[in-house]
Amino acid sequence: MGLPPNLFGLAGWSGSGKTTLMARLIPALAARGLRVATIKHAHHAFDIDQPGKDSYVHRMAGAQEVLVASANRWALMHENRGGPEPSLANLVAKLSPVDVILVEGFKRDAHPKLEVHRPSNGKPPLWPDDPRIVAVASDVTLPDCPLPVLDLGDVEAVADLILRTIGVGHGG
Repeated sequence: MGLPPNLFGLAGWSGSGKTTLMARLIPALAARGLRVATIKHAHHAFDIDQPGKDSYVHRMAGAQEVLVASANRWALMHENRGGPEPSLANLVAKLSPVDVILVEGFKRDAHPKLEVHRPSNGKPPLWPDDPRIVAVASDVTLPDCPLPVLDLGDVEAVADLILRTIGVGHGG
């Protein structure tokens, strides 16, 4: 199972600004008339369910999946129960059709990515070891970087790069 051509990732170390950029990119792409889905990788145990809620009780009782639905939204929680972490391709297959899939994390997967890099973080850049990084967004100039370097604050330029890379029209 491969990855779809409309998938693009944001990669970078914790604290680099990936989530902030993602939160600005989504409305910028939506303003162009594009439907956007996101996938976020978490490296730690996380819970979208709260103790005391019926869905939490169902899950803790051993349900493999719990679907919660209302007039406003629905959410499907799936417990791995010790099974392997699903691959990015398996997760993408669960999404409804959209124009753009933005992925935060999954930096070791083979999809086109923008590295979000802040030298002030004290972490090395990812681009020298990942040929799938097509450009870098940073808060400073990076004279040693052979890839296009975008201003981390220029969301429209980042959106243009993503759409060019995945071959999706600019919409709106």
